[in-house]
Amino acid sequence: MTIASDFRHFDELQPWNDRQHMLECIAVTAETADVMTFTFRSDRENWFRYLPGQFVTLELPVTPDDPVMRTYTLSSTPSRPFSVAVTVKVQKDSIGTRWMFDHLRPGMQLKAFGPLGDFSFVRHPGEKYLFISAGSGVTPMMSMTRWMADCAPQTDVAFVSCARSPQDILFRAELECLSAQMPNLSLGFVVEGRNPRDGWHGLRGRIDGSRLSLLAPDFRDRTVFCCGPEPFMRGVRDMLKVCGFDMARYHEESFQPAAAPAAEELAVRAGPGEVDASAVSTVTFTMAGKEAKCPPGQTILQTARSAGVRIGAACEGGLCGTCRVMKVSGEVEMNHNGGILDDEIAEGYILACCSRSLGDVQIEA
Repeated sequence: MTIASDFRHFDELQPWNDRQHMLECIAVTAETADVMTFTFRSDRENWFRYLPGQFVTLELPVTPDDPVMRTYTLSSTPSRPFSVAVTVKVQKDSIGTRWMFDHLRPGMQLKAFGPLGDFSFVRHPGEKYLFISAGSGVTPMMSMTRWMADCAPQTDVAFVSCARSPQDILFRAELECLSAQMPNLSLGFVVEGRNPRDGWHGLRGRIDGSRLSLLAPDFRDRTVFCCGPEPFMRGVRDMLKVCGFDMARYHEESFQPAAAPAAEELAVRAGPGEVDASAVSTVTFTMAGKEAKCPPGQTILQTARSAGVRIGAACEGGLCGTCRVMKVSGEVEMNHNGGILDDEIAEGYILACCSRSLGDVQIEA
């Protein structure tokens, strides 16, 4: 096959579909002592369509009979559509990520769900941006910045990355290269450690209003994207509020569970301490051949677990889409956080983790 025919062949490829295709690992790259990047392609000839900043959920065969689901933000950019990558940090209590570090190698295949997510400048555009992250929270920022470098290099971005030590700053060398081709990309690195022998001459300590003003003096005029551990994001939120920032332009990567409906919304017709039998519905799991009673307010996922029916789940907050199942009949109330597409809902799919029955329902599980 000639190079020209190769390109014509690419024009005929279809986008990757998580219901039909697997991911094949093609590269494993050590970023730091506890951070690795895993790069994947489709197990067939497909390309990847997603928004910079979105995530995927991987089904990891930690044990043969009980795989675990883990959700990771893509660090790759959709402007390079023939592979995707996740950059992950292993913690001392990690299970899925530890398995990836110890066992995932090129040539191995994984089932994946997504990409999904609302954390993207495409969904929340601004005239100029502040990307502020800590640790591996830099990954969606890298996805967005890599896309901008490829497709919109004039974009105005203040990129602030916080780490424990200079050695823990992820993608520093690449960011410095990108700043050479993006004239309006300004970089700011902040490290917590106070080791005088580490050779670091930049800012030390934790990010606060005074440090942020040094790194991005006009931060109040920017659209902010924040990602990192919850205490870090909470600190950034509080800092911005104190500084008078318009929080309508603040966005963060959050995996908080979808809120359950208020008690009055359930309209349970019962006296104190009682359960109205008429409000208890029956959920039939057609593939497992099981039925289970579902009291008001209980999710389809909770009902499945009580009946011993396995439905894969990861975030359990209506975000990752892992628990997507087909609703054969009946009605549910679904309170999701972007983990399912409108066309999937139209086909009859629901997310079991955040769907509550409104009567008897049948689920393909």
